[in-house]
Amino acid sequence: MRLIRTLGLGLAGLAVGLPARAAAPTHPPVAQVKPVTDDYFGTRIIDPYRWMESEPKPQFLNYLHAENDYARRVLARIPGRDKLARDIGEVSGLAARVRTVELAGGRMFYLKRDAGAQIDRLYMSDTAGHETLLVDPSSLGSGGKHAEIDQFEPSQDGSLVAYGISIGGSENSTLHVIDSATRTVRPDSIDRAQFADVSWAPDGKSFFFARLPAGSATAKADQQYAHMEVYRHALGDDPAHDAAVLDSDHLPFPFKAAAVFPSISVVPGSSYALAGISDGVSPEVTLYASSLADLLAGHPAWKQVALQSDGVVGAAVRGDRIDLMTHQDAPRFRVVETGLAAPDLAHAKVIVPEPEGVLTGIAAAKDGLYFATRDGATFSLHRLGEGAIQPQAIALPFAGTISPDGGLVTDPVQPGALVSLESWVRPHQWLRYDAATGAVTDTHLVPAFPRDLSGYESVETTATAPDGTKIPLSIITRKGLAHDGKRPTYLVGYGSYGISYDPAFSPTFLPWLDRGGVYAVAHVRGGGEGGQAWHDAGKIATKQNTIHDFIAAGEALIAQGYTDKAHLGGEGTSAGGILIGGAITQRPDLFRAALIRVGATNTIREEYTAGGPANIPEFGTVTDKAQFPAMLAMDAYNHVRRGVAYPGVLLTGGADDPRVTVWIPAKMTAKLQAANSGSGGSHRPVLFRVEFDAGHGIGSTRKQRDDETADEFAFLLWQFGEPGYQPAK
Repeated sequence: MRLIRTLGLGLAGLAVGLPARAAAPTHPPVAQVKPVTDDYFGTRIIDPYRWMESEPKPQFLNYLHAENDYARRVLARIPGRDKLARDIGEVSGLAARVRTVELAGGRMFYLKRDAGAQIDRLYMSDTAGHETLLVDPSSLGSGGKHAEIDQFEPSQDGSLVAYGISIGGSENSTLHVIDSATRTVRPDSIDRAQFADVSWAPDGKSFFFARLPAGSATAKADQQYAHMEVYRHALGDDPAHDAAVLDSDHLPFPFKAAAVFPSISVVPGSSYALAGISDGVSPEVTLYASSLADLLAGHPAWKQVALQSDGVVGAAVRGDRIDLMTHQDAPRFRVVETGLAAPDLAHAKVIVPEPEGVLTGIAAAKDGLYFATRDGATFSLHRLGEGAIQPQAIALPFAGTISPDGGLVTDPVQPGALVSLESWVRPHQWLRYDAATGAVTDTHLVPAFPRDLSGYESVETTATAPDGTKIPLSIITRKGLAHDGKRPTYLVGYGSYGISYDPAFSPTFLPWLDRGGVYAVAHVRGGGEGGQAWHDAGKIATKQNTIHDFIAAGEALIAQGYTDKAHLGGEGTSAGGILIGGAITQRPDLFRAALIRVGATNTIREEYTAGGPANIPEFGTVTDKAQFPAMLAMDAYNHVRRGVAYPGVLLTGGADDPRVTVWIPAKMTAKLQAANSGSGGSHRPVLFRVEFDAGHGIGSTRKQRDDETADEFAFLLWQFGEPGYQPAK
């Protein structure tokens, strides 16, 4: 059961690839300096580029275009870049991708990007495996920007599907409804549905959804997600007349946070409905339950199931019972069960004790509770049958990842489960577990990858952080790679929101490995690899651990003979901008190059963006004297200094990004360019690639992603001095 959609900065990759607009510039633009001084509890901070925050004024847009044009010209001059792009495009086109699978009415609904296709399309598959295309957004773009499906939810019998369409990666979703049998799109259309979290009434004639208020798009940036309400929409009615069921400003129960994201969930097979309230990024939610009959009659009587302080991060409803995944008194999580008629969490029964590894997800089916655990990089699947005391382990065909985000799928009124499984060197599969026979079989939703992968391998090792903590480190290479200490190395990390960087197959990295490169993942603190304690050890006051861990991983790769400082590149995406920004400002000598992809690098100002209030629980607030020092410490922008030799840096940004507003990487670019080009600077390149038909990377086309990857690989190989990638002088 999906509790609520959140506004974390996420791991989505940005897509770039805008053609040059005019004559190619020979130098990056020089950003105008207009210093603004702020005083934070006696600490004075001078911001030379505050004017960029007033975007999208013409001056700022001109700056973005000039930076992008210069970056395109420089990257296009790297000799091996085009061959890289061809190789990446060829291998990425071989792989189909299926994500966000839902079960309803005995059918599967899913988003699928077919091999060779550019974008995801919405499909339905019946029990015989017959596949039906429901929605193709390729013809729905506007204003020169492409469209993408950003959400969907089938009705309980699968006869109707609500889906959201947004333009240019903006995530500004508009809801539509399609009849799955006739593929007829109904006239219902609801805008301001970015966080809709649709849940259908049992009869399929109405659904509950969250909606932003009118005028939200023009509201002050940090108020754009305020005042959300949950409505009930009856099919065929004018959405303007939908009745509000839950108002984030006037909740019928206590919830205190800078941002409030409400939802209502109706679960098949249950006579109760849930209200879920999130602060936008924390995995913990507040849950209340009401009789479904009372909710549908318009007078719900909400009863407390769990408060946010109870540490509940997952829920599975089985009839009139609810199973709650919590880290309260169990940092590696456990599952407790209580009734919905009279919820009593204090006396809830423990049905899945805290494991030796980490519990990563739960899902309810007719035949019992399914749950996944992880031990390092290996995940396991388990089933606790109805009335059973001891769970049974379900054997999987290979060691890999069951994604904590939608990788375990059930239908509460049907037995069995669907499981996604993949590893660093094994392509993604969707498997079906048959509860009657105990068999695990491939659904063949994803065709087999048509390339031999036996020549690649992964190694799980550790790095040692300054405080002695062992940091898991995954290393992926071609078999037999020489440990000559000079391998081109791409080191990536994330470390926020308790999100794990789990083993996953990425075909676009094969050309990097084929060129003798190393791909390494640092499982730093702030993520979820070690449970709640691992997350808590890398947030707000402990955020420096995230940066220390990443630096330790780089040093370990050198110590283990893979690379050296002249061939080490670091990457951080989104909230990972804190990690890579901190690494290059604290240890600029360790990295020859860095990739900051839609990176959060200006935390003391990001609080004033649309997603800022929601991120306070993860990063802190500058209005709190106790939290401000930690926020300043993780703010890479405010640690860039003239006279320091920083590595070469490629930054990316999306003009429509609602999560990391484009002025954040723009300011970081300007400050790094000034530092590297000045006295004492390294004079290494600092490039800013801007995509004007994308946001945070969600919904980007395959070609956009491939072009970005080619630019990144080529930039790193250029900076490493690799033969064949050095532009003519």
